[in-house]
Amino acid sequence: MTPDDFTYISTLIKSRSGLVLTPDKSYLLESRLMPVARKHGLKGLDELVGTLRARKEEALIVEVTEAMTTNESFFFRDTKPFDLLRDEVLPPILEKRAAKKTLRIWCAAASSGQEPYSIAIILKEMAAKLAGWKIDIVGTDISHDILKKATAGAYSQFEVQRGMPIQMLLKYFEKKDENWCIKEDIRKMVQYRYWNLLDDPKPLGNFDIVFCRNVLIYFDAQTKGKVLETIARMMPEDGMLFLGGAETVLGVTDKFKPVAGQRGVYSHA
Repeated sequence: MTPDDFTYISTLIKSRSGLVLTPDKSYLLESRLMPVARKHGLKGLDELVGTLRARKEEALIVEVTEAMTTNESFFFRDTKPFDLLRDEVLPPILEKRAAKKTLRIWCAAASSGQEPYSIAIILKEMAAKLAGWKIDIVGTDISHDILKKATAGAYSQFEVQRGMPIQMLLKYFEKKDENWCIKEDIRKMVQYRYWNLLDDPKPLGNFDIVFCRNVLIYFDAQTKGKVLETIARMMPEDGMLFLGGAETVLGVTDKFKPVAGQRGVYSHA
């Protein structure tokens, strides 16, 4: 791929998704876009970029963007954030909302659904405390294909082995042929929507808790700031934000501040 072609496709992907591709990440283009090229009968990335330049077909642009932004996920990823959600973040929020009995949680970049379903399982385990509550868990992603998988809630043995405790697997999943399928009562707790983090999120509504983990690492500083400030506008003053272990708000935005003793958790500044 020529430097000019790399600039073209990296600029296209950044404008559509916010994902920043530096030359040292060119290997990602090869691994993720070659299947797209082959699907369309193209010999390689040079032909794929040439087709994008010549035709500017929206469907192909979307396909390329989705291929580059689809990231792996697994249940209860990193464990600690979910412990903090259950033990530190939820109790005071539930106490403050005891009169209204409503709670909304957003999983931005939900990928194939493991994160929102992990949250749903935590809330299901707290069912006795949440009787009569209206709880919305919304998972969004930029990939239509990955959202279909998330909605279906069917995972391979390999996928459920990555983070799902065996007792919860047996309690909340059913074995169907080669897959483990999340039970209907858990699946119904999560609604999935196509959403681009660069778009205006007003139609999604407001959220008490937002998980935006392992997403900002792919953005430049300006895009990170824009996304975080947008999220801040969607949350009440006591709303809580979860970021990935390699992410921070420090030096990026003044809308959030770290919560002492709760790594990866941020409150309104």
